[in-house]
Amino acid sequence: MPQDLPGFYYDAEKNRYFPNKPRIPGSSSFSNVSPSQNNPLCSSLQATTLCPKTRVPASKLLHLRELNGDAFSYDRGRHSFVEEFHNLHASKPVVWRYGATNENLLRNIRYSALEQTQIDVQTLEGQMETEVLLAGSIDGSLSLLKVGSERHFDYGITHIPDRVWPSTKGDVESDETPPYVSRPTAAPLHMPSRISSIRLCEKQSFSTNNDDSKFQCSLITTLGSETYGGFVYILNLLEPVDFTSRLDRRLHAVASFNHTIWTADYSFNTAQAAIGTDIGVALVNVERGATKWVCRSKSDVLALQFDQTGNIVLCGLRNGAIVTVDVRENQERMFSRLTKLKIPYSSSGRSSQKRWFEIKGLISPSHTIHMPSSISSLVSLQSYDQYFLASSMDGSMKLYDHRLTKRGAVQSYGGHVNSHTRIQLGVDQSERFVMSGGEDCYLRLWSIKSGKMLLGEKFSDSVLTNICWQRAQRTLGKEGEIRQNHNCRAWLASEEGLFHMHWS
Repeated sequence: MPQDLPGFYYDAEKNRYFPNKPRIPGSSSFSNVSPSQNNPLCSSLQATTLCPKTRVPASKLLHLRELNGDAFSYDRGRHSFVEEFHNLHASKPVVWRYGATNENLLRNIRYSALEQTQIDVQTLEGQMETEVLLAGSIDGSLSLLKVGSERHFDYGITHIPDRVWPSTKGDVESDETPPYVSRPTAAPLHMPSRISSIRLCEKQSFSTNNDDSKFQCSLITTLGSETYGGFVYILNLLEPVDFTSRLDRRLHAVASFNHTIWTADYSFNTAQAAIGTDIGVALVNVERGATKWVCRSKSDVLALQFDQTGNIVLCGLRNGAIVTVDVRENQERMFSRLTKLKIPYSSSGRSSQKRWFEIKGLISPSHTIHMPSSISSLVSLQSYDQYFLASSMDGSMKLYDHRLTKRGAVQSYGGHVNSHTRIQLGVDQSERFVMSGGEDCYLRLWSIKSGKMLLGEKFSDSVLTNICWQRAQRTLGKEGEIRQNHNCRAWLASEEGLFHMHWS
């Protein structure tokens, strides 16, 4: 194996070294190194000369791997070939928009919540597992959209996607055909008010060899209105779905509140839902409908998520605080004490001015985090259960470690644009990337580990507030082993319509 020489690069085809060309100030390009024709990665990388955000050219990436293996030094840092390879592809996605017909447009759904999963569907050919989208809108309608190849759609309206990014066909690096989306002929369900959240009642696990992770139902909440509060529903999808019939028989209300419901999450381990409202957090037993308050706050709970055990709820408040609430039994005693936290606000641009914030519950003040503005989204990582991502309504986006909260964030992600909108963060199942829309209508994607922005493009005229990555497909391997196939695909939604993003 030829050795790397300072100031030179090795051309494998010509079997000799050539001097590196000097880097031009302000230029993002380097001299190209011809990749080996025998390398199977070359065919997918030859069209891409540079990944601008990772700063490692494709040809240089292959060359460094040939010289140094899977780990190499480049631009004053150590890099992993696998990570840089994934980053390179993530920076070159293909994006499709749905709703190009003139009748019953998908873009007429002004999306407020979105989830993707696999369920059993009854078709003319029999029962089959099918990808579906649960879509909630700001007018309270709930739609179940079928995803798949065109030949499966023998009813309803099939929406043919239009490519919106890249804008020119020559820049498309993948010839993969996008999925078709069918909106059944049955009318959507209409809820009393805006659908504020949709959560799948499933086990959060990346590798499992049993059927516990099979999707069975969905938790759906409505925001509430001036005349009545929000509702909590369960949509039962355990039995095969017939798209020609209405869904109202599968939907039942399990709880109602005289308050605004901003968000919700479901714990598979405890079969309970955590409901974030304008006065705190309530736990709802989805089987019995029993409700109990575990946190009382004068600041709205805009984002929340269970930890993997189901014993702790991470809560993001309107005043910028992120608190951890212990929701285990013996909650009756917790309101006998008042945990008073000092939350720094800035008022009229004066960051030194501080006010007192009072909150009731089993809360650890030492684990409380303060962000500069209202919390927009929270996402706990599954493979690293002590880490979570948080974004706030001043454009801040950070990665925290529960064990090191006093030291602040362990990673920051620059470039996010937000001042007042609840925008959801989306994390892929491999937990390499985090993605979010912005108030400037751009979609941005970062490497969770390095914090580098890998993508920043605009293809929508409205804010992409909802993101859900396509869940791993389960396949049967050798000796009956169930394997997880993680896909680099995501569904995006805004008031403008529905989008699908993928890369090879």
